Amino acid sequence: MNLQGYKVLAFVDEEFEDLEMWYPVLRLREAGAEVHLAGPAAKQVFHGKYGVPMTTEYAFNEVQSQDYIGLYVPGGWAPDKLRRYADVLRLTREFHEAVKPIAHICHAGWVLASAKICEGYTMTSTPGIKDDLENAGAIWVDEEVVVDRNIVSGRRPPDLPAFMRTYIEVLAEYTSKI
Repeated sequence: MNLQGYKVLAFVDEEFEDLEMWYPVLRLREAGAEVHLAGPAAKQVFHGKYGVPMTTEYAFNEVQSQDYIGLYVPGGWAPDKLRRYADVLRLTREFHEAVKPIAHICHAGWVLASAKICEGYTMTSTPGIKDDLENAGAIWVDEEVVVDRNIVSGRRPPDLPAFMRTYIEVLAEYTSKI
């Protein structure tokens, strides 16, 4: 899949799940996408649950959803922090309203639940947030990757290869229509 010339936005905050942050970013870049890392502040170093660092390029309030073809939300404990930022919820809703591909894995469904965009969507996640997604209106299933319209969801690190293969395919399909 060639995503050359396209940009994907990825949210970052402390205690992201290291594999769920780095593997998708590297796979997207390998597919040719330019991945922009946005956090509470630009040029700030954040650390994964296991200590792997990642530096943001932009603050949430500096990016515009219309500049990107897709959104990626990592798992770990970061989503519990991310969902507290008004700009994260605004951006997530804007991507959704524009029917742009949104990918989330593990605990990242918390962000979509807080953005109130889960109603009627079939999703997966770590079983630990099954109730949260169902309470937000999602239909939860225990599968390695689920695609429902513009939302791609995954369970946990062992599912990353299938999850990213699928997300990249969904992004490529999206780009073929614009």
